[in-house]
Amino acid sequence: MPTSTWTFDELAHAGQEHLDPGYIATYDRKAATNPTDDVELLRGLGLTASSTLIDLGAGTGTFALAAAPLCRRVVAVDVSSAMLDFAKERARQLGLSNIDYVQAGFLSYMHSGERADVVYSRNALHHLPDFWKVMALHRITEMLLPGGMLRLRDLVFSFEPTQTESAIEAWLAQAASTPETGWTREELDTHLLTEHSTFTWLLEPMLMHAGFQIDQVEYSESGIYAAYVCSTRAKSP
Repeated sequence: MPTSTWTFDELAHAGQEHLDPGYIATYDRKAATNPTDDVELLRGLGLTASSTLIDLGAGTGTFALAAAPLCRRVVAVDVSSAMLDFAKERARQLGLSNIDYVQAGFLSYMHSGERADVVYSRNALHHLPDFWKVMALHRITEMLLPGGMLRLRDLVFSFEPTQTESAIEAWLAQAASTPETGWTREELDTHLLTEHSTFTWLLEPMLMHAGFQIDQVEYSESGIYAAYVCSTRAKSP
């Protein structure tokens, strides 16, 4: 979408640590993200060697690099140039040449070429307030082919508002003791104070209003995480 004086600045809200090459070198160990299950899920849902996949909020490229051998084209999109530089170097070491890297966010990425078969995003949409989540989801439908898929994983709360204190305190109690081994309580506090995770009963109508149908949904036992498979509905003639 065109930028203006009132457009949300995704770079300013990315978190300064995500822009720091020193921090990024340790990020994968902290995050401990394994892309295998998502790659296999998407293969089972029709990801093929002719597919185009966009990874929004690609970070250090963990998912993009795992998916690239199975796709024709992958576009890794992130607001952090330091994250993308790290991903590029990993791809070079792996001999992967079918990944395009774009420094942009949900609201500023301008897709070029054929529309995508799949858009993937993990733990990135929560950086946007709800108003801007809606704008982002509408933009994603425009990137996808009719019937294209969105795999969305994020911190999305499935507990009731009356359960907030107990659910959040239980989550914080499981925080890592040191930043070298995972997300600490202080870091999770910062997420709650400065980022924009929302409830499932708010996000799901956003998805449907944007033109998606929700085909699969999983809620974590903790009520903190949710994962969706959505497909774009055919547009009226």
